[in-house]
Amino acid sequence: MATEGEYESVLCVKPDVNVYRIPPRASNRGYRAADWKLDAPDWTGRMRVTARGKVAFIKLEDKISGELFAQAPVEEYPGIAVETVSDSSRYFVIRIQDESGRSAFIGIGFGDRGDSFDFNVALQDHFKWVKQDNEIIKQSQTPDSTPKLDLGFKEGQTITLNIGQTKKREKPRPHSTGGFGLLPPPPGGKIAPPPSSSGVCNDNTESLMGGGDTGCLLELDSSNSNSVPQSNQSSDLWGDFSTSSLPPAAQKSSSSNWVEF
Repeated sequence: MATEGEYESVLCVKPDVNVYRIPPRASNRGYRAADWKLDAPDWTGRMRVTARGKVAFIKLEDKISGELFAQAPVEEYPGIAVETVSDSSRYFVIRIQDESGRSAFIGIGFGDRGDSFDFNVALQDHFKWVKQDNEIIKQSQTPDSTPKLDLGFKEGQTITLNIGQTKKREKPRPHSTGGFGLLPPPPGGKIAPPPSSSGVCNDNTESLMGGGDTGCLLELDSSNSNSVPQSNQSSDLWGDFSTSSLPPAAQKSSSSNWVEF
């Protein structure tokens, strides 16, 4: 039971609750709200669910004056102090008590199903806390039988600690000579040597001298000669060259040079 000096906390408040006189239980099948006069409740008022210590109290009060009509102390839930009916979730049977200790069973009901849900959850949360608190007290009172791990040093036992500053090895960074890095070698593993300058010079010399391409030039001339009609153009060309490109004074000397050659 609650002791004096403990503060009272409010768990739930519902402004509308109906109270019914219920007939005695006929058998062990439970209470049924259909057996009550649901359309004519015996009292209507406000319900407050409070807690003082580990005991919850269901208080039925007047809506206007707040005068206490009846209260039901609840020491456990679910239990004999609060029972649900078998045919509805909006109706309950509670055991009320007066100051002299006399008790009676009455029925209460809510017009809204949400109000009955809140009433049920408020009682469940309170007694869930009570159960956890009892387990904590029980564990603190029972001695711990599990062996404890001894991490202390035995007599004469010593340890050696090597405390030194170890230098961290820095990884060598690659040095770059310019803004661009060197390309890796080809996958073949061998790099072809650059072409020699002597070969280029020989090729150029041969091309200039016409050593290997003389035949090609002769063939080109012969092909051109086949396509163009044969005439004494060579003598005419040389004659034109000697007469037109040289001045008159030098034409005699040039002709004599050609003859001598």
